Amino acid sequence: MAAMGPQQGTEPRSAAEGRARYFNSANAFNIKLAPVPAATFVQSAAQALHAQAATGWYACDQSQALGMGGPATTPLMLARYARIAAGESLEADFVASGSIWYVISGAGKSEGAQVLEWAAGDVLFYPGAEKVLLTAGATGAVLWVVTDEPLLAFDGLVPAPASASCLGAVHYPAQEIARQLQRIEQAVPEDATSGRAVVFSHEALQAGRNILPVLTLSLNTLPPGDAQRAHRHNSAAITLIVDGDNCHSMVGGVRCEWERWATMVTPPGSEHSHHNAGGRRAEFLIVQDGGLHYHARTMAFAFA
Repeated sequence: MAAMGPQQGTEPRSAAEGRARYFNSANAFNIKLAPVPAATFVQSAAQALHAQAATGWYACDQSQALGMGGPATTPLMLARYARIAAGESLEADFVASGSIWYVISGAGKSEGAQVLEWAAGDVLFYPGAEKVLLTAGATGAVLWVVTDEPLLAFDGLVPAPASASCLGAVHYPAQEIARQLQRIEQAVPEDATSGRAVVFSHEALQAGRNILPVLTLSLNTLPPGDAQRAHRHNSAAITLIVDGDNCHSMVGGVRCEWERWATMVTPPGSEHSHHNAGGRRAEFLIVQDGGLHYHARTMAFAFA
């Protein structure tokens, strides 16, 4: 049965019948897909952060390894660095349900339905169908952005018009993020807690604890000399190394050294842990396609 291949109708009477294909229970479920590679994007970060870098996008693209037709960091997510030279602007017009931003350096403003003024350490969210013009200040700016463009491309979808979306832009200032982290550090975690992190959400998505229906965002921390317990989950993770000294991750049994502002990919289902052998608190920003898995009841988080 497995060798039969796709079947067609023997005498189609219309174009609609001619488009029909038939498989069987032996050959319909033996699809072989390229695995999601564990990766660390150091060069993309270095290019965007270079003092002479031109205004533009620097993608963390491994679509070739994934066998995908468009840019992708994982099958459902795409991470980029945005470099904006001093006084210049860059337009973001993504075919995505939303975009998540972290300001690595510099300051500036974003003009969409609402104008947001931002600085280093801020987190921003914009709904997908909203065009945004980002303009850097006198020192230029570098931002990191993650979208679900590959997910929409896979299904041939376009985001709802901004006027029809229940989501508005959100600004999470660095100062407030620091206050939230301080509160968390002063609290006593439960035994099942995986770490100390600020999880970002939206007024309209508060019940689901997500920043987008399909994406989750958290700023995780790790004290000096500590390690996060090895664990796994079905969501893929894209991690921006924000700060840390002498830190590394173990992903699928492979040691991955940290480099500040690099982007790290943790494949879905891969056992992983994070380790801080340095002298200061480590911080790492993580985007996952977790909202999709939570909704489908397939997250399957488990400690190793």
